[in-house]
Amino acid sequence: MRGVAESHTGWTFLTNHARVLAAIADDPNVRIRDIAAHCRLTERAVQKIIADLEQDGYLSHTREGRTNTYRIEPGKVLRHPAEAGLPVASLLSLLLKDEVQRTERADEPAPRLS
Repeated sequence: MRGVAESHTGWTFLTNHARVLAAIADDPNVRIRDIAAHCRLTERAVQKIIADLEQDGYLSHTREGRTNTYRIEPGKVLRHPAEAGLPVASLLSLLLKDEVQRTERADEPAPRLS
C-alpha cells in the first residue's frame, strides 16, 4: 500500500465504503490491517464495510491459506439514484487514476514559487 495520508476532520467527498473498495482494487490481496491504516479506520470498521460490500454483491473473496483474495464486480451499478446506471468500475477508475497521479507527483520536485 502507498503511504498513509494525514488525518482529517470534517466532511469529505468519499464514503468509507468507496475508500475501502479503492484499496482493494489497488491490491486484491491487501490485508484488513493495511486497509484500516490506509483509510484511517479501525480493523472492525473495515470488516463491517467488507461484509456490506459482499452482502450487496460488489465484492467477493476466496480464502487461500491465511490470505484473502478479493474480487470486485466491476459491472455492478452504484447504489444512489443520482448515479443510476454508473458502474463501480467507473468510480474506481477515477479513484485509482488519481492515486497513481498523486504518487507520480510525489516523486517530482516541488515547483518553485516566485
